[in-house]
Amino acid sequence: MNKRKILEKTLRFMAVTVLKRHKPLIVGITGSVGKSSTKEAVALVLSRLYEVRKTDGNYNNEIGIPLTIIGAKSGESSIIGWFFVCIKWVAVVLLPVRYPDILVLEVGIDRPGDMEYLTGFLPVKIGIATQISGSHMAYFGSIANIAKEKSRLIAALPEDGTAILNADDKRVMKMSEKTKASVLTYGFSEHAIVRADHIISHRGAKLVEGFSFKLNYDGKSIPVRLPKIVARHYIPAALVAAAVGLALKMNLVEIAESLERFESLPGRLRLLPGRDGISMLDDTYNASPASAEAALEAMGSMMAPRKVAILGDMLELGLEADALHAALASAVIASGANVVMTVGKHMRALHEALLATEEYSRKQLLWMPDPVAAVDAVLKLVRPDDLVLIKGSRSMRMELLVEQLLVDVRDAKDLLCCQTDAWKKRPFVSPAEWMDEETT
Repeated sequence: MNKRKILEKTLRFMAVTVLKRHKPLIVGITGSVGKSSTKEAVALVLSRLYEVRKTDGNYNNEIGIPLTIIGAKSGESSIIGWFFVCIKWVAVVLLPVRYPDILVLEVGIDRPGDMEYLTGFLPVKIGIATQISGSHMAYFGSIANIAKEKSRLIAALPEDGTAILNADDKRVMKMSEKTKASVLTYGFSEHAIVRADHIISHRGAKLVEGFSFKLNYDGKSIPVRLPKIVARHYIPAALVAAAVGLALKMNLVEIAESLERFESLPGRLRLLPGRDGISMLDDTYNASPASAEAALEAMGSMMAPRKVAILGDMLELGLEADALHAALASAVIASGANVVMTVGKHMRALHEALLATEEYSRKQLLWMPDPVAAVDAVLKLVRPDDLVLIKGSRSMRMELLVEQLLVDVRDAKDLLCCQTDAWKKRPFVSPAEWMDEETT
């Protein structure tokens, strides 16, 4: 048994001990996209009445989830660091500490079997499925297999639990057939139990400055304002939060009031001011075909003298990676992007696809092999008053480009994702799948 497996089993034991000691209600969130924003919205609403702990950063796997339950940070490669994790665990188990009433956990999977392992020790009471897409296709082979693995969370819910399912995603809705729990659906569909309609985007002079909509439930309809959200695709996260609150008998008006403070996390389609009047849509935390299309749609909803799309590789898409990148061409065109920079081996396919259209000339398209090479090119490409969308998978380090365009680079730590000292010291390394393709 390797060291990681030993660590996983040890942390699992520690987490189970904490859960048996304190018995918190657990909200588990799965899906290909939208887990982090959903977690934030749910925790925001529940914290009005409960003591809540939520997943921090990317603590959503076999190691991160137990650490969240314990309330500790990873020891990384330090023996002393893991010693302090053990001290924290002993204190939480043996001392009369105040433990959260509710844990809101992202339940991430990378490979087949991950969800079965996690549900084996997580007594999730409220299970949420957001949306199924092709993330991690390299390890699952098909979207159907991804949906099957994620559905295990919903199937594991107890009879007195609640499944909260996306009414606008057919694969998610099929999960209702596999659960004994009661089901609450959410979305824009007229069949959704918790439904949004009359959606309005509020604009300043040019850019979107929040959304509002009518929240419909059980014959009631109340207005909800999201003044800090700049993209429509965050509304489902607010609907999930409302559904969780309703499952726990919270007042609908109080839920709506809490959601006014909902905002996206760093690197999740945040609108940031840049130098020389530049406006940036920073969506650099991660990328999939679905989230890339949503980001391009958001840029398309805004007005600017010139729009620049800077798109890095979407990783872990398997054998169809190049085709899925090329398929973004229609979304790029619809966004109204005047200039497009693509970054990475797979994004070369999108570059070629755009060249083949009548909408772009070679002067409007630029391909760069990696983000390091793209840094200098970005500084030359962007002009004052541009609207710039920057997106890519986490390993593509696209936040390096956003940092270059900030009004003050010293603000990066507060505004951008992936700003730990350890991450920033790590140089960009070509993704393994680039190398794998070259050797096949």
